Amino acid sequence: MPTPLSTTDPQLADIVRRELERQNTTIQLIASENFTSRAVLEAQGSVLTNKYSEGYPHKRYYGGNAVVDEAEDLARDRACALFGAEHANVQPHSGANANMAAFLALLQPGDRVMGMRLDQGGHLTHGSPVNFSGRLYDFVAYGVHETTEQLDYDEIARLARAERPKLIIAGATAYPRIIDFEAFRAIADDVGAVLLVDAAHVAGLIAGGAHPSPVPYADVVTFTTHKTLRGPRSGAIVCREPYAAAIDKAVFPGLQGGPLMHVIAAKAVAFHEAAQPDFREYAANIVTNARALAGALGGHGFRIISGGTDNHLMLVDLRPFAVTGKVAQEALDRAGITTNKNAIPNDPEKPFVTSGLRLGTAAVTTVGMGPDEMVQVAEMIATVLRSVDDAPTLAAVRDQATALCSKFTPYPPA
Repeated sequence: MPTPLSTTDPQLADIVRRELERQNTTIQLIASENFTSRAVLEAQGSVLTNKYSEGYPHKRYYGGNAVVDEAEDLARDRACALFGAEHANVQPHSGANANMAAFLALLQPGDRVMGMRLDQGGHLTHGSPVNFSGRLYDFVAYGVHETTEQLDYDEIARLARAERPKLIIAGATAYPRIIDFEAFRAIADDVGAVLLVDAAHVAGLIAGGAHPSPVPYADVVTFTTHKTLRGPRSGAIVCREPYAAAIDKAVFPGLQGGPLMHVIAAKAVAFHEAAQPDFREYAANIVTNARALAGALGGHGFRIISGGTDNHLMLVDLRPFAVTGKVAQEALDRAGITTNKNAIPNDPEKPFVTSGLRLGTAAVTTVGMGPDEMVQVAEMIATVLRSVDDAPTLAAVRDQATALCSKFTPYPPA
């Protein structure tokens, strides 16, 4: 019988216990977080963590891989079926690794790439100068329209024709609207560019039919498995068959060594769960809840960037409340509501301060909350941000959050 963690390392066991308590008793509104199923946790905590499996199924460098090869084959097959893709690589350890592998497969250092500006909704790996992407490649950035705060495809097309990038990245980390992948395909074809879609945030919505799929239009699609897809913290790539060999070679041996077989098994579970009929209802409910939360916040005087949301997240302009994102995040944390500060388009504040919050509804939807609860949550947020320095008010909201979470607990005691 294995020795339990509480006996082997009571200090670490207590940290895990307290984090479980935090997740069970506070409202989780970070757009890049979710709650996995117990089946995903079981697979990720399994003995597959013991196996070193450098290489790919049936072409490993070590022996003893016959069993775990089945797990990776299962994950690859399920990913292809779920997204309607021709090829899948399930070894990337994260979304950033997936993007880096795609760049290695498709580009040479110094090649020109177009990606969305970080301060207008893009990701670090879409060309930020502090990231490997901006250091190794010649990035040209596009953003959102100054008035609509949405992507302007005519302007993106004009920029692409002027800059002639080898690769165009579509996708974002803080963009609340549907992305028109067909329009990006037309722009890429017009300038002879490869189209990469970073679907990290919306992968689960795509799998559940709540967001258009990029797979019919993109050459390569990267995504994470832990956001709306509700799997383990990791990444994956699907692509058209002509790019399969280059993608696989870029992941291994180009970027990574031995894959994490326990995480790959957990991905296989997540892909299986996302293929079930009830996942489509879940994905639709995420969007319904996001719209309900955005509408309720608007009713309390918040300005919602772009006027609303079409997916799982929203950006909230806090300037009408005269608080920064940093102050808001910290006050809400004390009140039992977990969020993250985030830049808004043309934000006058620094990245560690910001003028906004990014809120997401994937996790609260997982635990069963609906539009009525989103109205309650919006009222809690408004109460806190009107009184960020008032300890009794924050304590009262904390009690409300605890009471609400007692009805919607992700991991109730067995």
